[in-house]
Amino acid sequence: MGFDEDWAGIRSGAPARTHGAMGPSGTDPGGATTGPAGGAPDLATAPAKKKAAAHTIESELEPRTGKAARCADAATAEAVAGFDGWATASGLKTVEATWDKQVRTLLARLATERDALRGTAVAFGRQELDTRTRIAGVGPSSCIDRY
Repeated sequence: MGFDEDWAGIRSGAPARTHGAMGPSGTDPGGATTGPAGGAPDLATAPAKKKAAAHTIESELEPRTGKAARCADAATAEAVAGFDGWATASGLKTVEATWDKQVRTLLARLATERDALRGTAVAFGRQELDTRTRIAGVGPSSCIDRY
């Protein structure tokens, strides 16, 4: 199944998402934020999967992309040499420059995704610590001390 089919399926199922019984604060009576149809929470993280995905990008996708780019560059250089003096050689040089730019863009995107996957756990950890600190500062004694 391609992206378009996946996306259409996701979009067609989106209006059907309903939440279970919720209180005014968006939580169920037990206090947990509910997900679709009152099921598991919407927000879930999988640090091990994110780490594995980042490792795959770093150890497989980036090196293989670089290798494929170098292979294509070598083949294009041979073709340019073979068509020396023809307009085809000039066209191939333009294609090679465009290809190199696209490869650099792809490698930068892969690095961004890799770093984002690795940074997500840290961001969630910081957010949780911040929330805990703010909650710990709120209590009966802190309210009484102000007045």
